[in-house]
Amino acid sequence: MILKLAVSTDDKIAASGHKPVAISGEVAKARVHLLRAQCDAILVGIGTVLSDDPSLTCRLPGMEARSPVRVVLDRALRMPGKSRLVHSARSTPLWIVTSNLAEAPAAAMLGAAGAQVIRMASTPTGLDLAAVLHALSERGITRLLVEGGARVASSFVAAGLVDEFWLLRGREAIGADGVSALDALPLSAITQSSAFRVHASESLGTDTLTVYERS
Repeated sequence: MILKLAVSTDDKIAASGHKPVAISGEVAKARVHLLRAQCDAILVGIGTVLSDDPSLTCRLPGMEARSPVRVVLDRALRMPGKSRLVHSARSTPLWIVTSNLAEAPAAAMLGAAGAQVIRMASTPTGLDLAAVLHALSERGITRLLVEGGARVASSFVAAGLVDEFWLLRGREAIGADGVSALDALPLSAITQSSAFRVHASESLGTDTLTVYERS
């Protein structure tokens, strides 16, 4: 599993209130879209959907058909029917992983729009991420890209499920009231962990990319 985060110089991924902020330049964004095309699926939490309304596709010219399956962790099925993900569910697969207890009408609405709803048992703190990965692997997903948000990213790190970490760093600061990249965890949980080592590093326009891999 690959975790990708774009952070500011002060290790933030969004402004106060999870307000989206442009962190990466065009060169870095293109590299991320290429990475998406090289993965089977891309995963985010419902918080990212509600704050950003992303499309999660590959938008490199001529490579749109290489867009991965979009996976959303949405325990209570809060996915808006008017979101970009739902509107494009028939052209690019959308899988929504939810709790066994999620309401049937919401699941039916999303299914009618073309999304696939995957029900799973949940724990008091959320969905079992190891079980989620197992369910995705059973559906043919062998290379998964996790793009956030902060809680989802920190949960995968805390569960020890990250195999590779792509850290894109911009040149601007967001401020102390911004959203920390890994929620309650510091980035050093990976960048200074003996469990990871630097695999590659390069400049992408005004940004830097450092790739860490599990030792």
